[in-house]
Amino acid sequence: MQFLREQSYQGHLQTVNITRATLCELVATRVLRRFDDDHPGREGLLLLANILVAGFEPFQNAPIEILRENPSALQWPVQSRGGYERKLPALEVAIISESKTFLSSSACQKVVDAIYRGQVIYTPLSFVDILPDHYKHNPISLYNPRKAPLLNQYRLIVPRLRGMIEVCQFAILLALYALTMVSREGLKITMYEVIFCAYATGWILEEFAAIIEHGWKVHTQNLWSFLDITFFFIYGTYFTTRMYALLSGQTHLGETALNILAIAAPVLLPRLAFNLMPDNMLFISLRAMMRDFTVLTLLAIWCFAGFFLSMKWLLDVSNHDGSRDGPDPATISKWMLWIWFGLDGTGIERSVDFHLVLGPSLMIAFAFLGNTLFLTILVSMLTNTFSKIVANATAEIHFRRAVLTFEGVKSDSIFAYRPPFNVVALLILLPLKLLLSPRWFHSVNVAVIRIHNAPILFLIGFYERHQLWRAPNGQPCGPSKRSKLFPWTFSGFSPHGDIQAVFETDPPEVFLGKTVEVDLLRVSLEPVSQPQSMASGS
Repeated sequence: MQFLREQSYQGHLQTVNITRATLCELVATRVLRRFDDDHPGREGLLLLANILVAGFEPFQNAPIEILRENPSALQWPVQSRGGYERKLPALEVAIISESKTFLSSSACQKVVDAIYRGQVIYTPLSFVDILPDHYKHNPISLYNPRKAPLLNQYRLIVPRLRGMIEVCQFAILLALYALTMVSREGLKITMYEVIFCAYATGWILEEFAAIIEHGWKVHTQNLWSFLDITFFFIYGTYFTTRMYALLSGQTHLGETALNILAIAAPVLLPRLAFNLMPDNMLFISLRAMMRDFTVLTLLAIWCFAGFFLSMKWLLDVSNHDGSRDGPDPATISKWMLWIWFGLDGTGIERSVDFHLVLGPSLMIAFAFLGNTLFLTILVSMLTNTFSKIVANATAEIHFRRAVLTFEGVKSDSIFAYRPPFNVVALLILLPLKLLLSPRWFHSVNVAVIRIHNAPILFLIGFYERHQLWRAPNGQPCGPSKRSKLFPWTFSGFSPHGDIQAVFETDPPEVFLGKTVEVDLLRVSLEPVSQPQSMASGS
């Protein structure tokens, strides 16, 4: 990460620093793969999880003199976490540095997949929590659903389950938004609008907590982060205008607020698609292409502003005595915009109003640069971006999966409350935290979370105990025992479910032992067969 930072401002060492960064990533990948090869099984998975997820300090084991010489090492504003302050996991560093080769390695993906499914559990380390509850710090361990309580509130931070809950919450937000816009009545606030405002406030609070938990740089790696920020601004503008219209009694401002809220539809509908298909290459490439498109468009507007000023000043010079009524700046901007998108040529026809020779020259030059050259550069840039992403599709998908998994493990207690009850929990529990001891606040917080999420936790516990993982002493192979009430076994909606079940079933221990014996016999026979082959060759 340091080499990548240095290459951005050390132009003469750019290639060297990029090579150093790539070498560091390859070395880290080889080291992690060696640990994976030397430690197979569940113990190896736990070791890899400790390597990637356990926190470390950037100035860990540094002498006190070094810490005094670097005061920025102690300027990180943190909350008390019982000895786990100022620590970063290696997985977060890999995400920040965009080490896609490291994150797409088999050893790293094994840990990411185990965390995503909830097989590896741990207490995440965060930057800032809105509703902190750090009384207990669970070590990195392998989860056993049959030894855990039925109402286990820690299952709410499993990335796979958390992703399902977030999709449902956003679907509710989208449905309330549609009902609000369909039943709007001008200045009068409907019941749907009240419910939508309460729910949207809680949803925005949750998204804001996600941003500050691991920082802006990690959050922006999500595909839909730019859509969330856009909705924040739209909803904030709508809510402010709506409240001011109610207090002042101005009907037109109330209608304006609803009009502002109406433009959120192009943001909310694609956001649901991003949630449902996060691994789709079209959406992954769309994020990168939108970034390039925005940068190029802003640069083009900046450069083309010179044409606008030239035409404005030409018009002022030709009409210095005020004898003619020329186009205003808004009309000039409209003509230039139409030429830019190739919609209309009114600006070229009226260019003689600015100057008989210079006016048409400027407009035609703008048409060539803005319409022809800009579109050619834009198409070439977006094509190049898309081809690069598709060529490295596997690494891109694994990188996005690692981001979703890392961000899905939440540390803040505010995520355990569903919108809009998270706002109520913040208003009640945060002042209560100042009055209670950490132990009592933890007990109260856990009790409220379990009561609030009792149906969800019960379904999660029931599913994981009976479907997700088999018992250590599982049933023997063959058809399961059917009950008299339901004399059939549900095998999904596919008639070929048994084919997949064969590959998901572990072989018996007897066959595993025979496999090991065959491997040992093969190794012992290799030195014997080698001289024979050499003799036959001679």
